[in-house]
Amino acid sequence: MKDSDTTQCLLFGGLSKKRVEVRLTGDATSSDGGALLLRKADQRLGLIEAMAEAVADQRDQSRVKHEMAVLISQRVYGLACGYEDANDAAKLSSDPLMKLVSGRDPEGRDLASQPSISRFENSLSRKDLYRLGTAILSRLIENQRQRRSSRAERITIDLDQTDDEVHGEQQLSLFNGHYGNHCFIPLLGAITFNAEPEQFPFVALLRPGNAPDKKGAIAVLKRLLPLVRKAFPRTTIYIRLDAGFCAPEILNYVERERLFYAIGFGKNPVLKRASASLMRRMRRASKKSGNTERSFSSTRYVARSWPHERTVVIKAEVTRVKDRDPRDNPRFVVTNIPLPPQALYDDFYCPRGEFENRIKELKLDLRIDRTSCTKFLANQTRLLLTLAAYLLLQEVRVKARGTTLVRATVGQLRLKLIKVAARVTSSIRRILIELPRAYPFQSDWLRIATALRI
Repeated sequence: MKDSDTTQCLLFGGLSKKRVEVRLTGDATSSDGGALLLRKADQRLGLIEAMAEAVADQRDQSRVKHEMAVLISQRVYGLACGYEDANDAAKLSSDPLMKLVSGRDPEGRDLASQPSISRFENSLSRKDLYRLGTAILSRLIENQRQRRSSRAERITIDLDQTDDEVHGEQQLSLFNGHYGNHCFIPLLGAITFNAEPEQFPFVALLRPGNAPDKKGAIAVLKRLLPLVRKAFPRTTIYIRLDAGFCAPEILNYVERERLFYAIGFGKNPVLKRASASLMRRMRRASKKSGNTERSFSSTRYVARSWPHERTVVIKAEVTRVKDRDPRDNPRFVVTNIPLPPQALYDDFYCPRGEFENRIKELKLDLRIDRTSCTKFLANQTRLLLTLAAYLLLQEVRVKARGTTLVRATVGQLRLKLIKVAARVTSSIRRILIELPRAYPFQSDWLRIATALRI
């Protein structure tokens, strides 16, 4: 053992009759061998190339060591592999697998350092970020168009917001009374094709901590709808929103755009009176049965700020929980979808809650809320890079049909497919990547890798 290895040699007594040593000297190894799947996913999506083309590189090209595509690749793949902090770049810059998937030879020049990554995140302008978001959206829609040959009976749009709590002096991180902390309020959205379980996130828009739900929603739809209609000219477009988005300008806009919509609507005295009779019946039914009881109806309603009457679906419900008093739980949804009230509420509106799971994946698995930069635009950059990382992992999941991972979260995909040890050997003629023989998910890995081949 070399003197330089002495501090890297650990003894584990009692594990075996033989001497057990651990040496952290595997220079040509990586703990992210599954990142190859992400690279294949990007070759299908064309995502990173489109993102690199969208950014105006203002650097002196004679001094550039890390091309824009390499910087974006390094950050997106790093996020997908679980390295949400730019400080991780210092340790990953020499990783042979990271270099390979980012477009460099495993034995070639190292990737960017943390300062270079931080400078990149802080360099993008508003125009760059607009083009970057449009590039991600365009590649997503184009990939789905090719996959479906421009055929889709129905496309459903979901928009929602979440809180992104911050702990510092970030620009526009303001106190929000509803969430009770200083935060950002990102706007997130996803599209669903037909009745498929997979939802595809298409936007991640950072907003100040005091932003109302509706802020930016129409701008997002104006960017999305032309691309969707061009790619799927014969499809019917639906949209689902919660009550925070039920503003007159949004209702008017979705009607002008001929969208079918179901939007949550807040309680008011007029609607309470309209539901009073049905609520009384549910109270009597719940008292008699001892269980939660509910019923549905609809009414025509016009607010002062509305140009005409609209249909409002009423859910009259009395909920009962053990050891608690019964509670009235009326709900209202304004809609133009010609469905019976219960079918509209249960079969169409309530499934919008599935989008909450996508938000959880983005926050818990990919740390999209790691908005720790001082500059607001730098934090918006992080949101878009994280969105791209999610789409790559999602493409892996789409190709997991027939495996045990077809409904896995992106966190499970990373743990079971990406976090696998790999030995990388490079020669003049080839690059050899060796994965462990005892890797427990090798059959799923090989099946997905085969499905990702172009």
